[in-house]
This record gives sequence, structure tokens and C-alpha cells, in this order.
Amino acid sequence: MACHHVKVLRSRILTQFAQSSVLSGSKPSYQVKKSLPFQPCLLQSTNNIQPEQRGLILGVYEPETENDDMELSEAAEHINISQSGRLLELLKISGGNLKAGKARVYHGIDEKYTSIAVVGLGKKSAGFNELEGLKDCKENVRTAVAAGVRALKDVNCIRVRVDPCGDAQAAAEGAFLSAFKYDELKSNSKQKPQMDLSLWINTGSNDHSHWITGRTYAKSQNFARKLMEMPANKLTPSVYGEMVSEKLVDACSSDPSKLTVRAHQQDWIERHEMGAFLSVAKGSSEPPLFLEVSYKGGASSEKPIVLVGKGITFDSGGISIKPSQGMDLMRADMGGAANVAGALWAALTLQLPVNVVGLVPLCENMPSGVANKPGDVVTAMNGKTIQVDNTDAEGRLILADAICYACRTYQPEVLIDLATLTGAIDVALGSGATGVFSNNNNLSKALGACGVETGDRLWRMPLFHHFSKQVTESQLADLNNIGKYARSGGACTAAAFLREFVTCPLWAHLDIAGVMQNKDEVPYLGKGMSGRPVRTLVEFMRRHATP
Repeated sequence: MACHHVKVLRSRILTQFAQSSVLSGSKPSYQVKKSLPFQPCLLQSTNNIQPEQRGLILGVYEPETENDDMELSEAAEHINISQSGRLLELLKISGGNLKAGKARVYHGIDEKYTSIAVVGLGKKSAGFNELEGLKDCKENVRTAVAAGVRALKDVNCIRVRVDPCGDAQAAAEGAFLSAFKYDELKSNSKQKPQMDLSLWINTGSNDHSHWITGRTYAKSQNFARKLMEMPANKLTPSVYGEMVSEKLVDACSSDPSKLTVRAHQQDWIERHEMGAFLSVAKGSSEPPLFLEVSYKGGASSEKPIVLVGKGITFDSGGISIKPSQGMDLMRADMGGAANVAGALWAALTLQLPVNVVGLVPLCENMPSGVANKPGDVVTAMNGKTIQVDNTDAEGRLILADAICYACRTYQPEVLIDLATLTGAIDVALGSGATGVFSNNNNLSKALGACGVETGDRLWRMPLFHHFSKQVTESQLADLNNIGKYARSGGACTAAAFLREFVTCPLWAHLDIAGVMQNKDEVPYLGKGMSGRPVRTLVEFMRRHATP
């Protein structure tokens, strides 16, 4: 019976894309996916896991001074004592002190683990680094555990236990983020096995709940990474809608009445006079979609946090076409939409007591005989006219209508939009931080504090009237979609453009173009699309729910 209900509900999801129906209120009998069960610290033999596939990650702290010795974590000390001091002896004879973020692999220390990776946690006294805007204590754990996961992966360990290293949440984040892979489109022989990561338990009971939280944070970011990595012919607007809707419904299966999913087709978009959005979408043969998701985890009287994500599933630039080199990366121009999906999934999985709405305008930006042309004038939902002088500045057009809809429909407590909006923010900040623009100092500070906690930093950028003048002085219309001084302050003029559609007193715009992908800057992410800053969004919602 449970399987029948799942099939019925998923069938409704698919049907709604043809009928723009609503998913809410039904109460199927299937159960929500449970967290991994509590695991003891000793591994039991199984038929399908060979001995060489088992591993353990243990932490060790650097000496505080030159006269001090290295200090083992609680888990490492437990293993060391159980093996009559052999672990510490091997550490000393194989190079001594282990630097932060480094790993050494030993074999045959403990019969339960073929391989043990010992990782450097830095100094135990590490705390908040004011100059870096990070909590070194947490980043050290994430980086160290990630190094251990990679080292054990190299020796073919599939099932791995992880030392909480004094911060089980950070350990889980480092483990699951570093284990992410996207190889679904490769042949079976080229796909790598998925690692089975779990917590080494021999300490306080809080470690297990913190591990589960960290795992959820990491998996929400990994979900965003997967969406961003998917090729544009595999992730069209309609496919995004189907995938995300199904993922969210599964996460809310214990109480479906809290979740409503609406997939609005082109006729709905037209009825709501979203002319800016439609002007971008018309250049492609793929139909647009406006995904509206509402999660009611808080009191019915509470206004929601509204997240708006740019959903350009492929950005060629349109008539103002981009150079061919690197254009394949524009499959990830829906990074804002991916962030919204990941954050919503985490809110549902953690059952946060907060009301959250996700709004995602989805389309492609393509050149064609009916596409926007430089100099065209289009009308947004709020009646403002926009002169489109650069069709490659399309993200702000679709966001303008989504922001209008958010303010008019929900009167949000907080409005946050996310977009891979400008190359200018990459020039300004690189991958060091997400650029945040806000009309409220307290909101900007709150988001910044969440970035300190997650290690995924935000940096506030100016939203001066100086920049507003550059987009409001247009020759043919109320606004121009690019600043009149072209590239100068491009991230700031883009934010100033969006501000013209905001009526919410607590609004923040996150330009995530600079953090869209990771090369080697964040050691626990690996190379590829980053999914940043999903964990910071989740942390913000969590703090908002429990101030």
C-alpha cells in the first residue's frame, strides 16, 4: 500500500506540469526516509563488504608550543590504548607532528579496520579568526576529515567510520561534501562506488544528532551541486521542476500537508503579466516554468522567508552571445535555483519550525528569430518598462518579475534572492566570498554571521544611490538592464536594478557568480560546481526559527 501511495503522488507531480495543479493536503501512508540508524563503534562483517574496504578516520592536534607533544583526539586515544600505544608510536616514527589538513594512512593497526587515516586538526586552541572571518576550529575539522576521506578512497575503502574530532557536525560536513561525485552519465565501468560514511561512536550522545545535522547540511549542498553539474539537455526547466518537486515531496512525506508545490506553465506566467521573464524565455524552444514551493513549518500567522533563485538552465547570452570558450559552464547558470532547492530540502528534512517559500523562474537564454534584441523594451509585472541593451544581462529580468510576485503575494518577513548574476562580482571577490547586497544592516550582519559559522563567507557590497542612477536614467524606458557606464561597478548596478522591484523592508541579494565553481580553493569540495552558499542559507533559516 505504501508503494502505491508513492506512485500516485509522484504521478500527480508529473500531471501538474501539464495542468499546473497543486500538491497539498494529501496524507499518504508511506513513511519519511529515516536518518541512518545509530551505529556502534565496531564494524560487523558482512557478505558484500570485503575487509580491504573498511576504514577509520582519526584526528590528532598539533602541539600548542614547540615543547609540547601532539595530542590525540578522544577517538584516536581510544584506538591507541586498545592497541597498546601502537598508533602514537607509528605517528612519531613516520614523520612526527601532522600539519592541519594533512593525512597519513596506516594499515594493519586494528583488525576491524584495514586502513586508518590519521588527519591533522591544527591546534586545539583554534577558535574564531577575526581577520579571516572564519571559525578555524570548524574549518580545520572539515578540511581534515575531507583529507581522510580522500586518502581512504585512494586505498579503496568503501565503508568508513569518522571520528567526530570535537565537532561532529563539521566532521559530517567535511566527510559528505568531499565524497560527492557526479558520474551518472558515465558507463558503469567508469563510475566510482559511493562511500558509506558513518560516525564512530564512543562519546557523548550529542555527537550523533550533530552528525545527522551536518550530514543534512552537506547533502543539501550536494543536491545543489548535482543540479548545477547536470548538462542543459538533461536538466531543462521542466525536468528541474519534476526532480525538485519529487525530492521535496519525499522529504515531507511524514506530513505532506506542510508542503505545497505548484508548477506554473506559460499561460499562468502570461496571465500574471511577467513580461520581463517571458521576453527571455521566448528565445528558446524549451517552455518556461515558474516553480512555487511553500513549506509551512511555523505558525500560520508568521510571514515566510521567501527565497528566489535565478533558474536559467542554459545561458548562451542570447543575441549578445557569449564566447564559445567556457560556455559549457553556463549549464550552471541556474545556481540560484539549485541553492533554493537545496535549502528547501534541508528545511524539510530538519523539520525547521519556520515558514519558507521558494520561487524559481526557469527558462533558457538562447538566440533565435524571436529572441530579445538589444534595444528592445519590455514591461515587468509591476508595470515598469525596461530597455534591454544587453541580452546577456537576462538574469535580472527574470528575477525582477519573481521579486514582484514575491512581494505582492507573500509580503515576506525576509526576501533573499540568489543568482549567478554578474562576472563583475567574480572580478571583485573571486571565489573568496558571496557578494551580498541588502537594504537592511541587521539582515546583512545576520547573513554574515551564518557564513562565519558554515565557513561559506558572505561579503557586503555597496548599494548606493550612485548605482541606482546608472540604471534609472534610460533613453527609451524606465530602466536599463545594464549600467550606463558598462562594466564599471557591474555587480552593484545589477543589484541596484533589482532593488527597483523590491517592496520588502528586509531584502538581500546574493550574487553567487564568483563562487559558482570550485577548483582547489575550498579543499573539502573538490573540483566542479560548488553549490555555495546553501549551508549558509540553511543556517540562516535555522537561526531564524530559533532566535
